[in-house]
Amino acid sequence: MTSQLVALCFDANDPLGLARFWAGFLGWEMTDDPHEGITLLPNDDTGFRIRCLPTEEKKTEPNQIHFDMTSNHADQERTVERALALGARHIDVGQLPEEGHVVLADPEGNEFCVIPPGNNFLADCGFIGALASDGSQEVGYFWSKALDWPLVWDQDEETAIRSPHGGPKITWGGPPVRPKTGKNRMHFDLAPPADGDQRAEVDRLVSLGATRIDIGQHGVGHVVLADPDGNEFCVLPPSAA
Repeated sequence: MTSQLVALCFDANDPLGLARFWAGFLGWEMTDDPHEGITLLPNDDTGFRIRCLPTEEKKTEPNQIHFDMTSNHADQERTVERALALGARHIDVGQLPEEGHVVLADPEGNEFCVIPPGNNFLADCGFIGALASDGSQEVGYFWSKALDWPLVWDQDEETAIRSPHGGPKITWGGPPVRPKTGKNRMHFDLAPPADGDQRAEVDRLVSLGATRIDIGQHGVGHVVLADPDGNEFCVLPPSAA
């Protein structure tokens, strides 16, 4: 069986503060993380946790992934107001007024969008409508095979996948893909099923186009890989699923 997406991880200068923001905004429960961070547990069909992990590195570049948050009916304004009250702020990334979405940043500068009501692409998604990613068509194909999630969009080099069990879509916007200048501030944690084999799963992912990388991890149980666009992700031991 293929690995499961168990977590989306944020590097955070203040893991507790960042976790409190997202727990308040999403309505998720916080719990201590075995890797010295904070984990948020979903209470909907999202299907993966959010982990806030400590780092001393400061954010200097736009993230490769951001949340597209949905809004129902007239709730976009209230959703934005709630985010601002929790510590978010408005930012300008070149969005046009006619696009309708509101671009915000969380307390550590991680970008996210609040999408207006009536968006057909996210119509059947929950509050986290999508993990919108900067990436190539090739990387969309890779993640479809890596997670065994079907492609739900594949046009003009833009791709999207979604778990058969629902939850957010993961999208890749196609070219031009912003050059990668350093380690991403957000990454996926995967884990084989409890009866799976970490080494065999790593070999499978490498056969699909991943590469083994060294980011200074030593004495830990996870294996760090990069997808075809160079984005880091971790394969955890089966017990982490």
